[in-house]
Amino acid sequence: VNKAGRQRMLSQRCAKAWLMILANVEVDRGRKILDGSVALFERQMGELGALQPNAEVTAAYGQLRTEWEAFRPLLVQAPSAAAAPAVFKANESVLAAAHKTTQAYEKAVGGSFGRVINLSGRQRMLSQRMAKFYFFQRLGVNAQEASAGLDKARKEFTGAQAELLAAPENTPAVRDELALTQQQWQFFQVALDDGTASAKAASQVATTSERILEEL
Repeated sequence: VNKAGRQRMLSQRCAKAWLMILANVEVDRGRKILDGSVALFERQMGELGALQPNAEVTAAYGQLRTEWEAFRPLLVQAPSAAAAPAVFKANESVLAAAHKTTQAYEKAVGGSFGRVINLSGRQRMLSQRMAKFYFFQRLGVNAQEASAGLDKARKEFTGAQAELLAAPENTPAVRDELALTQQQWQFFQVALDDGTASAKAASQVATTSERILEEL
């Protein structure tokens, strides 16, 4: 469940890093993030391929591989404004397939722990999704759709954090990590609220999205 959920996050992180390079924001960091994320996605596809508990998981995994094989060539080429709309569409397709795969694994596992792992893993994805939409707005690519997506992701993140904080499965160590996540979430919101016109804000969104991801 955790690995499949991480593929959701990586679909968004790949797009974010690609956009960082295109937007000339923390370019060296963006290249490192992009290369590492593509490599990790590929490695985890191999690991998940060996963990196929039922036909539902196998079918969802197959669709995820198909979508990834369409997305990956866009990521390995030099970022360009002409390719940005295709990246916008393809990363959403990978995300949808990865989410379906995660849900199939969660169903196979059963019980409340699978749900909590899925929910917390989805927060990782949302941290990158918000930054991705921010950069699409900054670049003027599907700006209206990106703005709506960012607003929705922020609301979803806030709601899920409240659910995680109240989860009966929490241990003291988990609660401590959630408290640190809340701190980074406040910093991240400030960076997002500064808008897309500021170079400083763009840099803060790039770096803070990585910090909150690390905590998650």
